[in-house]
Amino acid sequence: MIVSIIECLDTKTGETKELLRLEGRFEAPFFRGAEEMFYNGGGAIYRHNLTTGVTERIDTGFCTRCNNDHVLSPDGEYLAVSHDAEEDYCSRIYILPLDGSAPPRQITPLPFSYLHGWSPDGSTLVYCASRAGEFDVYAISAEGGEERRLTFAPGLDDGPEYAPNGKRIYFCSVRSGHMDCYAMDPNGGNVCRLTDNGRNNWFPHISPDNSTVAYVSYDGQEVAPGDHPADKWVELRLMNADGSCDRTALRLFGGQGTLNVNSWMPDSRHLAFVRYEITPDDVP
Repeated sequence: MIVSIIECLDTKTGETKELLRLEGRFEAPFFRGAEEMFYNGGGAIYRHNLTTGVTERIDTGFCTRCNNDHVLSPDGEYLAVSHDAEEDYCSRIYILPLDGSAPPRQITPLPFSYLHGWSPDGSTLVYCASRAGEFDVYAISAEGGEERRLTFAPGLDDGPEYAPNGKRIYFCSVRSGHMDCYAMDPNGGNVCRLTDNGRNNWFPHISPDNSTVAYVSYDGQEVAPGDHPADKWVELRLMNADGSCDRTALRLFGGQGTLNVNSWMPDSRHLAFVRYEITPDDVP
């Protein structure tokens, strides 16, 4: 049996607090305000009220195969999801009202497209997409239309998200030989490498006050640069927004699902993540 434990890290003290314990595999918590936490599991998106303890499944219409790449609009009224379409089971991006009052609206017609960020002004989505066999970072209007390629280095570029001030996009890339964290301008220029620790570092998430980046880190000898597997011992690491003061916050059993989306709370001090417990018979 797999148990998913959603916890909260106090990045100032290093203390952790359990928020929710669930049987099965659940992933990628994120917040709307201080009370509402969202996460995915089994193709669905759930909302959990941290005050009342009530959990409900979000009405996502025909998007019933949502993966762990999902974000809220800056105003908190819309949910953008990556859904494996019924016709080919390939991920595309859709936007829907959080209250379920309208059906999902498809944004990216092409597979594979994995959502990661929504610009602070609400105008643009950024995502990882495979085009002609190459995974790069792309941007597209939240209304749909023509996509713009932002990265051109050979190999996987993934996990893009905007800084809360909109001035930079954080992402990860294998261009160094390891998976490392980078930042670039919204037009793809002025690329800066942030990590260089010999590990494979995934999905940099910038805090709401633009000060601190959290990411998941694998042993560079155990996991290949382009792999982001589940059920591994990983580190949850923190660094300043410019890559300085890179340090380990804690070590946990997780990986895929632990920190796929921006899981910072609004106070920029507390960070949610998922650790997993599995019985010996379930260990790969």
